[in-house]
Amino acid sequence: METAGILEKARIEGWTDEEIVDRVRAGETALYEIIMRRYNQRLYRVARAILRDDSEAEDVMQDAYVRAYHHLDQFASRAPFSAWLTRIAVHEALARQRQRNRVQNVDERDADGGFLMDLAEPSPDPEQTASKTELGHLLEEAVLALPEQFRTVVMLRDIEELNTAEAAAALEISDENVKVRLHRGRAILREWLLSRVGTNATEAFPFMGGRCDRVVQNVLARLSPS
Repeated sequence: METAGILEKARIEGWTDEEIVDRVRAGETALYEIIMRRYNQRLYRVARAILRDDSEAEDVMQDAYVRAYHHLDQFASRAPFSAWLTRIAVHEALARQRQRNRVQNVDERDADGGFLMDLAEPSPDPEQTASKTELGHLLEEAVLALPEQFRTVVMLRDIEELNTAEAAAALEISDENVKVRLHRGRAILREWLLSRVGTNATEAFPFMGGRCDRVVQNVLARLSPS
């Protein structure tokens, strides 16, 4: 029985996003958990890139999942489900940013006409404090210091490893705009930083274990009939 359960889980997890969404629409709502666990990392990273705050990023993730669930009928499959879901998270994060009146002026320049790096305050989270000496943490600090228009593109392209078209769809900008922002963002980060971090880039901004479970449980609770 245990082996059968493992095989069934593996079979379900091999379904495409669209297959899962179709079944959720048809009433198999429990399968929505697979979607959340599949995209928790990505949504956390994009929300963190915009808000630069862990707790707010988690709130945005939950709001995005709930909003997506209630509007699954609006997903038309013209773009990948992942891009549709990421776009909802981007909108939620930007709305929260506007609410707290901390919108950055992304066009602000220094005296030499270059873009300014806005250093984020260190997080008091003990897990991040303990990993401060790791290259992944240095990358987090560097990315979060970028002006927002570059920060989000770098997060999606270099950290989350989306291609140009996927990032453009998620942010609702042109492919060319993504390329320009990525090029300028990388220049601000300095080539030596990205080259030294190398393959460790995909290990930055982790969202695993208990944090992943917490978001999933909170969303499921919000979606359950009262």
